[in-house]
Amino acid sequence: MCLVYNLGILLYGWVLRLAAPFNHRAALLLQGRRRVWGDLAAFWGDDKVAWVHCASLGEFEQGRPLIEALRKQRPDHKVVLTFFSPSGYEVRKNYELADLVLYLPADTAANARRFIDKVRPSEVYFIKYEYWFHYFKALKRRNIPLYLVSAIFREEQIFFRWYGGWFRKLLPLVTRFFVQDERSASLLRSIGVAHCEVAGDTRFDRVKALVEQAREVPVIADFAKGQRVLVAGSTWPPDEAILAKWLEQAPSDVKIIVAPHEVHEAHVQELVARFKGGAARFSQLKGAVSAEARVLVIDTIGLLSSLYRYGSVAYIGGGFGKGIHNTLEAATYGMPVIFGPHHKKFKEAMDLLEEGAAFAIAGQADFEQVMAGLWDGDAARLAAAGAAASAYVGRMTGATERVLGVSAGTQATQD
Repeated sequence: MCLVYNLGILLYGWVLRLAAPFNHRAALLLQGRRRVWGDLAAFWGDDKVAWVHCASLGEFEQGRPLIEALRKQRPDHKVVLTFFSPSGYEVRKNYELADLVLYLPADTAANARRFIDKVRPSEVYFIKYEYWFHYFKALKRRNIPLYLVSAIFREEQIFFRWYGGWFRKLLPLVTRFFVQDERSASLLRSIGVAHCEVAGDTRFDRVKALVEQAREVPVIADFAKGQRVLVAGSTWPPDEAILAKWLEQAPSDVKIIVAPHEVHEAHVQELVARFKGGAARFSQLKGAVSAEARVLVIDTIGLLSSLYRYGSVAYIGGGFGKGIHNTLEAATYGMPVIFGPHHKKFKEAMDLLEEGAAFAIAGQADFEQVMAGLWDGDAARLAAAGAAASAYVGRMTGATERVLGVSAGTQATQD
C-alpha cells in the first residue's frame, strides 16, 4: 500500500505540472513549492521552532488562536507556518506572527527528511485534517511531538473502514489527538487509538477574540439604530432570492445588512437589483445611508465579523450550495442563526440546532415561518434563542489552553 501511496503522490505532482499552464491555482502551488528550499536556505540554526501546518485558509483561522498563544507562552520559539493550498498561503503569506510561511513540499520520504532536518521543529501542530505519511514517520523517528488539533472523525472516513488498515497505521505516529467531540474520541478508541482527548475546537477561541477586537462602524450603527435588523453573511444567489422576496412583505421597520460571499462587481450589481431600488452599497456611501434604503450591501471584505453586533437575527449563506459558512461569528454575539439544508457536516451547526439557537430551512416558506416566530411571535423566543447561542459558544471556548497545557508537559518531560 505504501507503494500505491507513493505513486499517488508522484502522479499528483505530474498532474500539477501539466495543469499549471492552464490553471492559476496549480501554477501557484507549483511555484510555491519550488521556492521552499530557497526560503529555507537562510533559516536560523539554534532557535526552538514550533511548526504549525494548515491545509487551507479555514484551517488557518482555526489554528490562529494556537499561533497567538504560542507567541505569548513560548517567546523563545520561532513559528513556521505551512500550507497545502494556495487559498491559504496566498492570503496569509505575510502573516506577522509567523517567522516563516511556506508551502508544504510534496509528501515524499526525501522531502520529509530534508524539510524536518532544516526546520528542526521542537513541536509540531497539524490543524484538523491532513495526514501525510512520510512527514509523520520522519517526525516519529526523530521523537518530535506531533499534535493533531481540533481533529474530528466520522464513521465514513477510511480509518474506520475494513480496507483502511494501512491508513490506520498513520494514527500511532501522532503523539496526541485533540479532538472536537466525544464521538471522535470514541471512534478512535474503537480502533485502539487511546492517545486522544476531547479538547474542543480552537475556532471558538478565535471567534471570541474577533468579538473582543470588533470595530465600531458608525454609518452601519446609524443605519441599524431603532430598527429590527437581519444580518446575512456569506450569502449566495439562492439565499439572496429568499431574503429579497421576504423583504417585500416584511414590516417597514425591518432592515437587512447583507455581506455576499462574492463581492465582484457583476454580482454586487445583481444583488442590488434584487431589492428593487431599496439597497445601498457600503463602498459608495459618502455619509449616512439614505432613509429610503432598507438594505445595506457590504461590497468590501473584512467587515463581516464586526457586523453581527448590529442585528438580532443572523442568516448564514451557503446552505443551498456546497455547505454553510461560519455560524460561530454570529452565535458569539448571542443571536439566533438561520441556514439552509446543507449543514449536516458542520458540527457547530448541528450543536446550535440541538441547543435551540439555530433554525434550518428548506426554502422560502420555512424562512418566513421562522422569522415570523422570532420577530412577530413571542419576544421571549428570540431572547431564549440568542441566550442559547451565547451560552453554547461560552462553554466551548478554552481549547487552545488545553492543547498548549498538554504540549508544555510533553516538552518538559523531553527536556
